[in-house]
Amino acid sequence: MRVKTPYQRWSPRFLVVPITLGTVLIAEGNAHVIRPQGVARAVPAVLHPTTERSGSPTTITGVLISLVISGFPFAFLLILSYITGIDPGLARAAATLGADPKAQFRHIYLPLLAPGLAMCFCLAFVQAFSVFPSAILLGSPAGPTRVISIAAYEAAFEVYDYSLASAIAMIMGLSSS
Repeated sequence: MRVKTPYQRWSPRFLVVPITLGTVLIAEGNAHVIRPQGVARAVPAVLHPTTERSGSPTTITGVLISLVISGFPFAFLLILSYITGIDPGLARAAATLGADPKAQFRHIYLPLLAPGLAMCFCLAFVQAFSVFPSAILLGSPAGPTRVISIAAYEAAFEVYDYSLASAIAMIMGLSSS
């Protein structure tokens, strides 16, 4: 994002659009893309009509894609704020001493970005607890995409065991802090 291009003003705006959508809308949109009549299954069927397409549209991959789409803008904005805070004179000084771009990244940018990357990882981990809509709409809640928030929901609203639901919520809170 430091290289001057004609798209420099518009690319961050385009990349943060998923913030406005919300996890439910993103998960529902992905469900329509990966359903049996969706684009993700229609394009390969057109390219290779003899290949049999089968399988359930509820996959771990769908849940993962949904989480990446909803979490990427936050990570992008955090990393962008750290990158813009690094003095470009440091890279120019390293270049005058013969450092190629890879060495500049490894010895200048990466050490200065390390705190921002660590914070970004922690915030992305906490945000991943919002997987509930994606796991319900795209996944198999009783199968491989069962997450701890589904267990808390079932304990509270299906079994009416509020003490178990509260214990699960405490575990979620402790693991996210």
